[in-house]
Amino acid sequence: MVQVRLDFKTEKPELPRDLDKLIVSFLKASLQNFSTELYEQLYGERKAVLKTFTYSLYLPGAKFLADKIVLKGNNFSLYFSDSDIGQLIQFINAFKLMRFKKYSMNRNSMELQKVYAEKKEEITDSEIIVKIQSSLVVRKHEAQDNSDVYYIYNHPDFCKTLKKNVEIFLEKLEIPLSTEGFSIVPIKGKKIVTDIFGRKTDANIGIYKLTGSPQLLNLLYQSGMGSRRSEGHGKFEVIW
Repeated sequence: MVQVRLDFKTEKPELPRDLDKLIVSFLKASLQNFSTELYEQLYGERKAVLKTFTYSLYLPGAKFLADKIVLKGNNFSLYFSDSDIGQLIQFINAFKLMRFKKYSMNRNSMELQKVYAEKKEEITDSEIIVKIQSSLVVRKHEAQDNSDVYYIYNHPDFCKTLKKNVEIFLEKLEIPLSTEGFSIVPIKGKKIVTDIFGRKTDANIGIYKLTGSPQLLNLLYQSGMGSRRSEGHGKFEVIW
């Protein structure tokens, strides 16, 4: 099991508040530069495609201001994983082609310096303790009026809705895994309000107990869980 670490250097020690837009645009640019076919497959103008990857960010000493994020230094890191190993290899090759190229962002720029492939231990237990690395978004979509309801860790429907999110993910991608026995229990949950493409949205961070088959837990470890995974949400680290 592999996770990819990308180390960036910034021209100025700051980043825009709408990081999801920035990183998604970087992912798109990386694919366009590497494979038009893969770009069209994932981001083409046809119907939205459910993706198998997720990412989280490490922002050293970050201070979140109203209009920007101020960093302690001119660097930050991105951790990327994908449950589709073939696709992950293509992303790694795409990232390598972006090294040392300035990528503009709001009177500033960032430059990818290094690309690391880090080995991760496979999950062999059916119960693990995890720390959320990029906020967990648990969403219930109301088809009747096309609205969304977002749940936080202490809501009685939190676990049931996350399980439904996972079931939809498996069903749409035709992955033959069962969610029987899947559950999430907050150990030290915390609500945050995150920006999702400019919209304030309730989300979750903290430490949780996950239960499920090792096969399912490994899939979620690589693809993330919940909603908005490919926009930097739902990535977790196993701490026990």
